[in-house]
Amino acid sequence: MARQNVAEQFVDILVRAGVQRLYGVVGDSLNPVVDAIRRNPAVDWIQVRHEETAAFAAGAEAQITGKLAACAGSCGPGNLHLVNGLYDAHRSMAPVLALASHIPSSEIGLGYFQETHPDQLFRECSHYCELISNPNQMPRLLQTAIQHAIGRSGVSVVALPGDIASHAAPEKSIEHALVTARPSVRPGDAEIDKLVRMIDEADRVTLFCGSGTAGAHAQVMEFAEKIKSPVGHALRGKEWIQYDNPYDVGMSGLLGYGAAYEATHECDLLILLGTDFPYSAFLPDDVKIAQVDVRPEHLGRRSKLDLAVWGDVRETLSCLIPRVRAKTDRRFLDKMLKKHADALEGVVKAYTRKVEKHRPIHPEYVASVLDELADDDAVFTVDTGMCNVWAARYLTPNGRRRIIGSFSHGSMANALPQAIGAQFVDRSRQVVSMSGDGGFAMLMGDFLTLVQYDLPVKIVLFNNSSLGMVELEMLVAGLPSYGTQNRNPDFAAIAQAAGAFGVRVEKPRQLAGALKAAFKHKGPALVDVVTDPNALSIPPKIKAEMVTGFALSASKIVLDGGVGRMLQMARSNLRHMPRP
Repeated sequence: MARQNVAEQFVDILVRAGVQRLYGVVGDSLNPVVDAIRRNPAVDWIQVRHEETAAFAAGAEAQITGKLAACAGSCGPGNLHLVNGLYDAHRSMAPVLALASHIPSSEIGLGYFQETHPDQLFRECSHYCELISNPNQMPRLLQTAIQHAIGRSGVSVVALPGDIASHAAPEKSIEHALVTARPSVRPGDAEIDKLVRMIDEADRVTLFCGSGTAGAHAQVMEFAEKIKSPVGHALRGKEWIQYDNPYDVGMSGLLGYGAAYEATHECDLLILLGTDFPYSAFLPDDVKIAQVDVRPEHLGRRSKLDLAVWGDVRETLSCLIPRVRAKTDRRFLDKMLKKHADALEGVVKAYTRKVEKHRPIHPEYVASVLDELADDDAVFTVDTGMCNVWAARYLTPNGRRRIIGSFSHGSMANALPQAIGAQFVDRSRQVVSMSGDGGFAMLMGDFLTLVQYDLPVKIVLFNNSSLGMVELEMLVAGLPSYGTQNRNPDFAAIAQAAGAFGVRVEKPRQLAGALKAAFKHKGPALVDVVTDPNALSIPPKIKAEMVTGFALSASKIVLDGGVGRMLQMARSNLRHMPRP
């Protein structure tokens, strides 16, 4: 029996780690690996049109499944295209293994055609980045890379020259059991004791939650009830904590709404749960702060902490709940719930005035109708920019829906590529890409990937013919908008020409029917909605740094864009408040 070559061994190890597909673009230095995939029935090669799409798709798959995903790029320019999507995956804590194939090993360092140094280039966007320069480094180096990606929740990059990939694998290679799941991390007893004392001594406690509360919804609700705490969240915490939450006071940050800012500033003790919320200007500097995070490097890098607790949110709360004293005074909680409802009442008018007649269509209205018509377990991928605003304000989480975006890296053009990765995980699950016209156009070539694989992704294109968020930043800074206008084609016609479903919507009364038709269609579909580029109302006395520096005061609302069904949720929470 012929010995395996390095490429075959590489692919077999990825399969053992649970990888089911590699996203990428073929190229000469990748040929041995792609051929090994062709001959391995346990894994598929997913041909995309741009390697940036490959990395975004792998990152989205990893976020949906919680398991290792993989992408690949050929030598030089091919793997360099991966870098932006890998930055996003890394900052989203998505376990991704990237194969950066390399020029012939004998030519490294000699200025060869397409020469780069991937083992150096990807270091900043990975936990592990190494070059296989000798077949005898396999399989240990790849196994190490996999365990870095899974164990530290991020990217690992392996650079592999094409000639090394074709060499015979070592005869007596050491293959060990792979670590494919993360352990739970319980804080030490001393930290738990200190946090219990801080909570018991505080009269007013607020919880502020991020994506680290995934899987801990029940514990957060039980804890909030016991200590009578309002619960705010960051954007990445929205999908995990907002639903079925009688203590909800909204979201903080530039895109925020409700009373989250007030709740974090008017408490005695603020507890940050699983959040690396980056905008320190929104955090108080005159209250006690405790932070709980499974990543110790996150502790204290946004604000001065009175207590840092290293541990999973769920494990930490499971330790705290039986030990803290139950509080009976609801006055602070009820005050914040009332402020939250009042704040939402003040902005809901933005999209309720004659929206059925307004042309161009209010984007708020589009998001609201989309939220109503989408499946209860839909996956939404959201472009950076104004689509972030509409997703934050209008998508209603329920514990089954997912909302994925470039929320930490802030890249344009992420929604379509991420939708590709999300849809490959489950073709029967509804995946909706909320795309801006600027982001969609940037990687529009990979609409053809949807057609090629008949992926039933539904693209809802918010087409305002501008880079709306950048335009807002310019206006708030007192600058005339410049370089922000897009001269767009009829995107629906382009979709039809590519062989997909496409419909253009210019009137509000056409919207619901168009979305229903797209959702009913079995394959890929694009709904090109012409939206109002002037949808934002910008109050006076807003300083430039409030947008560009994300330093918004409690009394300022930059984006007065409505709140969808969140107002009803807030009203319901008020109705459920106990009466004397």
